[in-house]
Amino acid sequence: MTSETPWRKSNYSGSNCVEVAEAPTTGVRDTQYRGLVELDVLVREWNALFSALPKN
Repeated sequence: MTSETPWRKSNYSGSNCVEVAEAPTTGVRDTQYRGLVELDVLVREWNALFSALPKN
């Protein structure tokens, strides 16, 4: 991800949020520790993860 990549906060995780950015890969990071670790996942893998989750 670059510094211009727009990150979005999850609105389901309360005060312990994660952020997601969509670019050529999907980035995931902890809102409280933005500079420490970022997980980059291929878009098809990200979509497969959400397709496998139970629907409520």
